[in-house]
Amino acid sequence: MVSEVSSARAAPDAPPKGSDVTSAAEPRRRGRPPAKPAAKASRDGGLVQSLSRALALLEHVAAAEHGASLTELAQRAGLAPSTAHRLLKSLEAARYVAHDGDHGLWFVGVKAFNVGSAFLRARDFVALARPVMRELMELSAESVNLAGLEEGAAVFLAQVECRQMMRALTRPGGTAPLHASGVGKALLAAMSEADAARLIKRQSLTAFTTNTLTDLERLLGDLEATRKRGYAIDDEEFSLGLRCVAAAIHDDAGRPVAALSLSGPSARITDARVAELGRLVADKAQRITAEIGGRSPDE
Repeated sequence: MVSEVSSARAAPDAPPKGSDVTSAAEPRRRGRPPAKPAAKASRDGGLVQSLSRALALLEHVAAAEHGASLTELAQRAGLAPSTAHRLLKSLEAARYVAHDGDHGLWFVGVKAFNVGSAFLRARDFVALARPVMRELMELSAESVNLAGLEEGAAVFLAQVECRQMMRALTRPGGTAPLHASGVGKALLAAMSEADAARLIKRQSLTAFTTNTLTDLERLLGDLEATRKRGYAIDDEEFSLGLRCVAAAIHDDAGRPVAALSLSGPSARITDARVAELGRLVADKAQRITAEIGGRSPDE
């Protein structure tokens, strides 16, 4: 969420107690702030507020896969339609959003795409991981995901979809909770116990299904089991009917930089297949670790 910062307003100076204000040209008393810096603070606050609102609008545009109207965006951002329109026109001029005049819908623009692409380019393991992800999809017949850790959540960076009629779909840039997803638990388990516990305590262990681990001790126990077997399991903890197995990818210092996962309906990822698929995804995660010059923490 992008928070808004209220614009600063300079409070008028009160006249000294017991005295009369005789002239606007009266010399400024020592210690009284000049009017100009106060006005500048107000302008700067207004610019910050406008920027925050524009970024919030951009996030809402990005979340609308099939475009959104001005009215919808204004309501979602909590803005007056006139304010939302002014900000959207500014974003359009900079090519961060695009407007379909025939249907009255706003979409993400090419500049926003360029910024997002730069984020992926900075994580060069995405390109190196794709051939392994395709291979893993063919071997498992399930969708394969790659996710990184950003600001306390697992962020999906890439997916190779399987060919099944029923399949799990994720969009690059989508997020998953650390405590209730295969990729999230794989990343937590790959950290030191102290780092994982510190990060978990800053999270809200929200229950998404009846299977979600919302008790800290149970979650820490699950992470310990993950370390021992080498892969994490999301047993319908984020979405009922969906199962996932995942393993971490490490950098040259042995730190987790991403997680590789297989996801699909529980009707196909049965109890009998979990161990087989878990070992498979762990093997491919180790291969990507080697491809990027990383190493396992045990090495």
